Amino acid sequence: AFARALALALVVLAALSYRPAAHHADAAQLLTRFSDSNARVEGLDEQETFVPTPRGPVRARVFAPRARAALPGVVLVHGVHYKGIDESRILRFARAVADTGVVVMLPEISELADYHVDPRSIDTVGAALRELSRRTSRGRVGLMGMSFGGGIALLTAADPRFAEHVGFVVAVGAHDDLGRILRFFATDAITLPDGTTRTQKAHGYGATVLVYNSVERMFAAPDVAEARLALRDWLQEKRDEARAHAAKTSPAAREKLARVFDPDGASLRPELVAMLDTAERDPASRAAGRAVSPHGNLGGLRAPTYLLHGEGDTVIPASETRWLEGQVPPGLLRQALVSPAIQHVEVH
Repeated sequence: AFARALALALVVLAALSYRPAAHHADAAQLLTRFSDSNARVEGLDEQETFVPTPRGPVRARVFAPRARAALPGVVLVHGVHYKGIDESRILRFARAVADTGVVVMLPEISELADYHVDPRSIDTVGAALRELSRRTSRGRVGLMGMSFGGGIALLTAADPRFAEHVGFVVAVGAHDDLGRILRFFATDAITLPDGTTRTQKAHGYGATVLVYNSVERMFAAPDVAEARLALRDWLQEKRDEARAHAAKTSPAAREKLARVFDPDGASLRPELVAMLDTAERDPASRAAGRAVSPHGNLGGLRAPTYLLHGEGDTVIPASETRWLEGQVPPGLLRQALVSPAIQHVEVH
């Protein structure tokens, strides 16, 4: 197991390409710092800053090795989590990467922090790339994304507005097609690149996110506001607050929310499938899903690309990385690793 986990750290270091991947001690150190919640990284300067974007300034954290100048940079994109750039695991990873001799910028992606995969996030990540490129006086910086942030990172790297600023891209546990993942949340079945379908139990979190993003379709208009608050609180693990909001809805909405909150969630599946079927018949909904899916949108990619995925991922199945392998333009895919050493974006 350690050998597989060490391979994961080696891939990250190879992508950074500032220290040879053959330095197994460096890889082991990076792995330890990421996986140990009590690990401390000394000698880093950390600051909060703001990144200018077309929609206004966006909060960001910057981690830089102390008393070292002219360092390369990496923009790190967090995943779907309400704590955003304050979430402990992403902070731990940012510090571990910075300690390899890199300036790390961690921008707040407000859409991902609110459980939405939205094309506006591409603009935010692109603005962070430009800002870090300016700060480090380098034309290109690295780009790393975790979970759905990995898909956003790939889309940003392929965007002609930002491609020139990307020196490499690493996607960890990323999605290839959002529609495929949403259907997985609803059915516990995922389509593989060879056209076959595999049954795999989806994490219950996924169905809750799906309902939260579809609250107008799933609830009557008078119940939408309280249902949204209930679902948001449930996702943020505020169980009592979620139930309090649910109590303010109609009996039908309360019954539906109870099914959403049920860890099994099987009784909700037919309604989720019907909702997705309706959405897929709507051209606007299909276009919105395509806009945030790397599938078919990576033709503009110019940077060396590294793909990592947990073999047992129950949020975004590892088959999505196998799909992504076929989407990266020829000659750019440096490594695609599916490993039992990680589950979603956490090291075992």
